[in-house]
Amino acid sequence: MDTKALFQITYGLYLLTTRQQGEDNGCIINTVMQIAEKPDRLAISVSKRNLTCAMLRQTREFNVSTLTTDADFALFKRFGMQSGRDTDKFEGFEGVQRTANGLYRLTKSTNAYLSGVVVQEVDLGTHMLFIAEVTDGEVLSDGWGCSYAYYQADIKPKPAP
Repeated sequence: MDTKALFQITYGLYLLTTRQQGEDNGCIINTVMQIAEKPDRLAISVSKRNLTCAMLRQTREFNVSTLTTDADFALFKRFGMQSGRDTDKFEGFEGVQRTANGLYRLTKSTNAYLSGVVVQEVDLGTHMLFIAEVTDGEVLSDGWGCSYAYYQADIKPKPAP
């Protein structure tokens, strides 16, 4: 199988945040989709290697901020290329605000956020699939959502020739 075929799947990029025992954490994920309505339900997939995944399994609450094309590489580096086990990803980061559930959401480089409560989880081996009821959400801007393809072509630094 040509695994590069999987890179042709179009999907967005999101900042998933949660909080456990007074500690905030977040990570970049690429799988968020609405899967039902009345009640509105989301499915999100998170790598089991991420501290955010372990925290979410305990707390069952999260926010997802939809990243826009004006997100810079520093945002991806902060939340996608270091572990919350080694560093406080939110230390010195001012681009967040707490929502009604007490969790962070982005205040820039995002066009919306959704809050959810996990109602079911499925172990997928390397990842956990969380099914959640949407409890809150808001459109924050009319910025274009950032796809993985856009990130690869226009945000991620290119290797030197």
